[in-house]
Amino acid sequence: MRRVAKLSAACIATAALAVTATACGSTSSDNAGSSSSSSGGGKGLQIGLAYDVGGRGDHSFNDSAARGVDKAKSDFGASVKELTAKTSDTEADREQRLQDLADAGYNPIVAVGFNYAQAVGKISAKYPKTSFGIIDSVVDGKNVNSITFTEEQGSYLAGVAAALKTKKDHVGFIGGVDSPLIKKFEAGYTQGVHDTNPKVKVDVQYLSHGQDFSGFSSPDKGQQAAQGMLDNGADVIYSAAGSSGNGAIEAVHGVKGAWAIGVDSDQYNIPGLAQYKSSILTSVVKNVDVGVYDFVKSVKDGKPLTGNNVYSLAKGGVSLATSGGFISDIQGKLDTAKQKIVSGQIKVKTAP
Repeated sequence: MRRVAKLSAACIATAALAVTATACGSTSSDNAGSSSSSSGGGKGLQIGLAYDVGGRGDHSFNDSAARGVDKAKSDFGASVKELTAKTSDTEADREQRLQDLADAGYNPIVAVGFNYAQAVGKISAKYPKTSFGIIDSVVDGKNVNSITFTEEQGSYLAGVAAALKTKKDHVGFIGGVDSPLIKKFEAGYTQGVHDTNPKVKVDVQYLSHGQDFSGFSSPDKGQQAAQGMLDNGADVIYSAAGSSGNGAIEAVHGVKGAWAIGVDSDQYNIPGLAQYKSSILTSVVKNVDVGVYDFVKSVKDGKPLTGNNVYSLAKGGVSLATSGGFISDIQGKLDTAKQKIVSGQIKVKTAP
């Protein structure tokens, strides 16, 4: 049975990192976003980062991981190598990406996204002296730190907000890829909506299925899906779709009185989305940056985190952003729902 590690005090201490923190993540797999610091000569901490599709600059999932590494780089004088997945990746491509980082001496190595689960399991076993971290999946390994989140809990609060803000009793959910992880977002959101107002209709659409991960990096698909929901009468749309969600936000912005709910990062505060901020009701913030930073720090301190470290609502791992003040009028009801989740009075589903 897998050990479930409790979050350390360092995790709580670094929660401040997540002020603008962060479902998923063009993408060259060779030199995308590579960088190094002044630590030089291969000495000091060397961090390897393997992004999901979308990579740095997705305004969402990958960017949150990047913030964690950027802080670690600044605080510890580390050097960093970043590689980014392609939508056409095979399992062999993901394994090779991690192996290239390990062969080059990077330690720790962080794999961003559940797509890397099999590759992390295989490559970590070949490099037992290297510490591997993986986001959004649980991988058994003595040198593996699984960094997971209670996405369904944050999404439940988004559902409460949507149900309280809709004027048409009709909302929507857009998932990037039809997968167990994204189903957690859908399940929590739908439950939050219906617990608040059973009369509200929830439209659900996924942008890709199976091994097609383009749904995480296709803003055009996100825009089309959102437009279809808007045309069908929805006026609040929550997207858990990586950079595809940016297209959904754009579509919502074009409709007066409609709201978008962001994901992973506080998308109201993302410079690349500034022109749409007046339409971003809130965001389900998933503090990937905190998880990444905690892991890197643990390796630097000589006590690498391992096991499954769960970042929950109670521990600040997920939260609902308040930027813009658009949910201030319903904050009391949101706080009540949060407390019921934390206390266990509300059990949030992890599957629809």
